[in-house]
Amino acid sequence: MSLGKATNQVALSIGNSVLPVVQSCRDLGITMTHDLSFSEHINNMVFKAHQRANATLRCFVSRNITLLLRAYLVYVRPLLEYNSSAWSPHYKYDIDAVERVQRRFTKRLPGLSNYTHNERLSFLNIRSLEQCHMRADLILCYKMLFGHLNICSVDFSETRPAGITRGHPYKLYKRHSCCSTRSSFFSERIVNTWNNLPVDTDFSSPFSFKRQINRLDCLKLCY
Repeated sequence: MSLGKATNQVALSIGNSVLPVVQSCRDLGITMTHDLSFSEHINNMVFKAHQRANATLRCFVSRNITLLLRAYLVYVRPLLEYNSSAWSPHYKYDIDAVERVQRRFTKRLPGLSNYTHNERLSFLNIRSLEQCHMRADLILCYKMLFGHLNICSVDFSETRPAGITRGHPYKLYKRHSCCSTRSSFFSERIVNTWNNLPVDTDFSSPFSFKRQINRLDCLKLCY
C-alpha cells in the first residue's frame, strides 16, 4: 500500500511471492487506507455496532432501562471507543455516523422516544461519543507527556516554556499543518483541547487527572 498521492510502481516481493497492491489494510483492528482516511474503518465499525445494538434489544426480554443500558455499555460502546485516538473522526458525516448508533439505541429505550438526544443522554447519565473520544485523547496526551508510556513524547509534541502564556504550565506548541490529514492527526488536534484545560487542573496523578476531566465538558475545550 502506497501512502499519499505518489504511486509506487515498483513490484515488491517476499521470496518468489509478489506482494499484491492494496488500497487499504487492517492492523490491530484498525483499517487504514492509502490516503490515511479512516472513513472505511468507521463505516465498518458503525455497521457492526448497529448490528450488536439491534441484537441487544432483541435478545433481552426485560425492558428495564438500566439493564439495557448496561448491556449497551458492555457490548456496543467498546466497538465505538476502541483505539479512538488513532481514528477519531473529524469530518461531520463520520462524526454523525458514529453518534447515530447511540442516538438510535437510546431512542428505542422504553419511554425515551419523545425526548431529544441531549435529554436522553442527561437522563441516562452518559456522554456523547464525541466527548468520549476527546476524553480518550486527553488521557493519552497526559500519559505521553508525563512518562506513563514507553515512547518519546518529543516525537509527537513540544511543550511551551513555562510562564510565557496564561493557563496551566504544560501547554503544547501548535505546529503549522499544510493539509487536513496532518491537522486531524492526534498530536495536532489535541493541542487546542489540551491547552484550554483549566488553570487548576490536577496533573499530580493519572487518577486525579481522569477524575477532573470527567467533570468537564470536553467539547467546550476545543474552542
